[in-house]
Amino acid sequence: MKKKILASLLLSTVLVSQGTVLSSVQANTTNEKIAAQDSKISELTTQQKEAQKQVDEIQTKVTAIQTEQEKLQAENEKLQEESKKLEGEITELSKNIVARNESLENQARSAQTNGTATSYINTIINSNSITEAISRVAAMSEIVSANNKMLQQQKEDKKAISEKQVANNNAINTVIANQQTLADDAQALTTKQAELKAAELNLAAEKATAESEKATLLEQKAAAEAEAKAAAEAEAAYKAKQTSQQQSLAASANTTFAAQVQATSSSSSSDDESSYTPAATTVSQRPTYSSNASSYPVGQCTWGAKTLAPWAGDYWGNGGQWATSAAAAGFRTGSTPQVGAIASWDDGGYGHVAVVTAVESSTRIQVSECNYDGSGTQPIG
Repeated sequence: MKKKILASLLLSTVLVSQGTVLSSVQANTTNEKIAAQDSKISELTTQQKEAQKQVDEIQTKVTAIQTEQEKLQAENEKLQEESKKLEGEITELSKNIVARNESLENQARSAQTNGTATSYINTIINSNSITEAISRVAAMSEIVSANNKMLQQQKEDKKAISEKQVANNNAINTVIANQQTLADDAQALTTKQAELKAAELNLAAEKATAESEKATLLEQKAAAEAEAKAAAEAEAAYKAKQTSQQQSLAASANTTFAAQVQATSSSSSSDDESSYTPAATTVSQRPTYSSNASSYPVGQCTWGAKTLAPWAGDYWGNGGQWATSAAAAGFRTGSTPQVGAIASWDDGGYGHVAVVTAVESSTRIQVSECNYDGSGTQPIG
């Protein structure tokens, strides 16, 4: 029916323009042109249907990406909740460990001064009767047994805090990896949607050419292609930026605490600020840790602090947890700043850590840090 209507309209136009009756040859030529145009439109319609199948397939992939994004977001929320719970448990264990350390150290000093064997002998000698001696020895045995139980509990709590620190750190690493995946998927999704729009408009423009609507759709096609190009360029720029940032972070890992102190003293207006040295901390049975920062997410403040201060622990959690983790490991903590110390801030969220490179006053310090704005892209400096 459509073919017939078009033929009638075109024939009328020719009749009006020429003002004469068309010959059979002219009529046949017009019909051939109409048939050719119809054939072209039909072909384009078929191509559009095929293109629509591809569009539907890509849209299915887009929907899958969006579903995956929702799953990752839900997983992040669950992991963050788990991390928060672990932080509370770690803090409580740390308090218990520190409290027991003080008690155990006092008992150790007492044992060194008095001597366990001597105490037993004195107890027996100073007893007025065998019954009293037996009672005193039994009491001392109970004290020794209680001390042994305290030592065993201390050992178990230290093992528990170590396991929880590893689990917490793994949760943090997974959250950061998920966030990176979400960012990458968002870029890919934007580019794919722009390409889809460009493909659809390209076919529509070809068909519209046959139907005398070429100009408008060509403008739309150009705009869509420009948008697709801009999206592709934005994705390329994003990937280049990610690569550059990772390279900067990797390069910054080659710095040392001494180099950062030297840089601080060079830019400082006071020569005295660079004269500080890290104070030694005497603690018995301090754990030995790995000297690399691989246990922390690259680019985070904890990674930067571990890089500059390799003596720090391997699984101390977020920046806000480092003070309690360090105390649990036997390190001295306090509020008096000194060069070489690790400063920890607990803002109620993830917190922040940095290494002190200069002390200006009791309330003002200079530090070397990483990820000071929370984006995970700043190198150590």
